Amino acid sequence: MNYYIIFKPYKMISQFTSSHKKKCLDELSFVFPKDVYPVGRLDENSEGLLILTNDKKLNHKLLNPQFEHKRIYWAHLQGKITSEAIKKLEEGLAISVESEPYFTKPAKVKRINPPENLPLRGHPVKDTLPTSWIELVLTEGKNRQVRRMTAGVGFPTVRLIRVAIEDIRLENMQPGDVRELKKEVVYKKLKISTED
Repeated sequence: MNYYIIFKPYKMISQFTSSHKKKCLDELSFVFPKDVYPVGRLDENSEGLLILTNDKKLNHKLLNPQFEHKRIYWAHLQGKITSEAIKKLEEGLAISVESEPYFTKPAKVKRINPPENLPLRGHPVKDTLPTSWIELVLTEGKNRQVRRMTAGVGFPTVRLIRVAIEDIRLENMQPGDVRELKKEVVYKKLKISTED
């Protein structure tokens, strides 16, 4: 079995091929085994931590809603987020998922200072309007969930970075970096038993 983490760059899709000529994972300067695939996704405009593996058991554990795993995001928002908006994000709110209403699970949310030493993005965020940063900790990963949540409380996300899944963190990785991990390390950091 193979286990990798990558820092998915902005404007790259979370798959190895693209029928729409979009940047994809096969453009990274790393040759993955043919049967490796991403566990979960990040949308094209989001950046950050992505796990790739050929371990079907791990894929099942991470994607099955029955097994909650904490995902940590840094979101750069339009406007100065209010305490009221943070409370709504924490309590859960109605968003649309695949054109159906969905009520998000409770989250942990806090204001943070602009992260230091963040890599530049290909399409910079304009700094002429007021913005703020928050850290969100979710235990679910619906399509474009963070963006829908912050827009739902009136503070659209202009930049989104997933920095951790449980105890696997980006740390000092840069966009496009690939790191191979051992199975025992991956399972331990994700708090998954290797016995199940």
